Amino acid sequence: MDYKKHIAEKIKIEGATEQEIYDLLALPPNTEMGDYALPCFKFAKIFRKSPAMIAEELKNTIATDEVISEVSAVNGYLNFKIDKNGFVSETLDKILTQKEAYGASNEGNGKTVCIDYSSINIAKPFHIGHLSTTVLGGALYRIFNYLGYKTVGINHLGDYGTQFGKLISAFKRWGNKEEIEAGGIRALNELYVRFHKEAEEHPEYDDEARAYFKKIEQGDEECQALFRWFKELTLKDVQKIYELLDIQFDSYAGESFFSDKMSPIVEELKEKGLLTESRGAQVVDLEAYGMPPCMILKSDGSSLYATRDMAAATYRKKEYDFYKCLYVVAYQQNLHFKQFFKVLELMGKEWSKDLVHVAYGMVSLEEGTMSTRKGNVVFLEDVINKCIEKAYTIIDEKNPNLEDKEEVAKKVGVGAVIFGALYNNKIKDIVFSYDKVLNFDGETSVYVQYTCARANSVLQKGGVPSAYEIPALTGEEIELVKTLATFPETVKSAAEKYEPSLIARFAVDVAQKFNKFYFDCKILAAEDEKTKNFRLALTNATLQALKNAFALLGIGIPDKM
Repeated sequence: MDYKKHIAEKIKIEGATEQEIYDLLALPPNTEMGDYALPCFKFAKIFRKSPAMIAEELKNTIATDEVISEVSAVNGYLNFKIDKNGFVSETLDKILTQKEAYGASNEGNGKTVCIDYSSINIAKPFHIGHLSTTVLGGALYRIFNYLGYKTVGINHLGDYGTQFGKLISAFKRWGNKEEIEAGGIRALNELYVRFHKEAEEHPEYDDEARAYFKKIEQGDEECQALFRWFKELTLKDVQKIYELLDIQFDSYAGESFFSDKMSPIVEELKEKGLLTESRGAQVVDLEAYGMPPCMILKSDGSSLYATRDMAAATYRKKEYDFYKCLYVVAYQQNLHFKQFFKVLELMGKEWSKDLVHVAYGMVSLEEGTMSTRKGNVVFLEDVINKCIEKAYTIIDEKNPNLEDKEEVAKKVGVGAVIFGALYNNKIKDIVFSYDKVLNFDGETSVYVQYTCARANSVLQKGGVPSAYEIPALTGEEIELVKTLATFPETVKSAAEKYEPSLIARFAVDVAQKFNKFYFDCKILAAEDEKTKNFRLALTNATLQALKNAFALLGIGIPDKM
């Protein structure tokens, strides 16, 4: 049952719809006051009465029933207590019956969501700075799928620009095919760094690089072949990381894919009188909207990110007819997205309102910042491997006889990296700490995984009951069930707010409440069979909900730790 809906139907307020009341209903901070609360402050101006008086009057119009056991008015809040036995029974039945589908829905049926994420640069390292876009986009991909949307994951490859001319110049001057094949993306990166160092002494190298890039654009056979090779090497290398992080894509259409799709955009801008000249460049004036001009073509006629992104958005609308198109890109690009979204709107593209910039904060290691050109980058693969190694050391100390230690360490290490990027609100900057993400007692994935291993151990010893009855409930049991019941709403909210951290925090909250229940309530040594079976069923439901939450985040759960 949707308890909020049941309560909202009972509350009749003139001028407020049932949906508005439903949205206002919340969990009170003090659970002794009730299970749901309606703040009446919003209605004070309408009724010209104090919130306390409104709550008192509403209380007198609502009768208790088989669901609502008590209604009270306290300090401007209308509080509702739910019949605990019915609530607990219904929540557990739903989780244990629906299993992997608990929290899923079909609300997105018939709607497509495009998600542009990760978007690596060809021949450049897949570094720690790519972590957030990759795991945040991957989580949103799974969440929208879970809610019934058709989800299209797009890796908008950075495979266009003068840097490829630089690489060709560097490879032809210093490269060795066998060494590059063996070294992959790291070897390519070394060439790129060397080019920048040498070009400081030899500026003519930059002219050569521009000439090579022009040859790529003109279809020169040798340059095109080298460009394709760089691309193959990069994708082969990064695929290993995508597999570790459980990331998938439906399209790898990058910038070069749209190189022949920009002219119609430029022509349309001209036809609609939106282009103006500024110092030889072609721009769209956005001063009226509080933004600097959006540059469409450079003075030499070459395109820019905005031009390519507009071509890509137009193509995606035609190809996928999306309901929403999300761009999971760091907040430094806020202005870029505001600009090109506004230009598309000025062009009369009604669907521009469905383009969403999902901005996130930066990730750095405790050592500090990075630069690809200077060569001081931290490869994401190294970060993941270091986490796996550290996880193995900790597990080996805590449980040296554990089977499949390597596999468990992999799930723990990879999970720690993902969770470290997803636990906080996405807009916050993150300083990644190995010790912090691998803490067994903190708000970490390891803590949740260990809780799951504990629940699994209980179920292996006690068995999964085929049926259960509700005994006299303890406070710990009720609090745990109340938290488990919020999962469907949490998933929905995570999609609406593009905020997977809500699911990560749900998992930690459930783990904390389960551990309190585990220590305060005897499970296997319960006072009677009825209580024991109920507590085993509650343990099973907890494990299922945590598995569902972590599956959406892309984190595996070991059976033992």
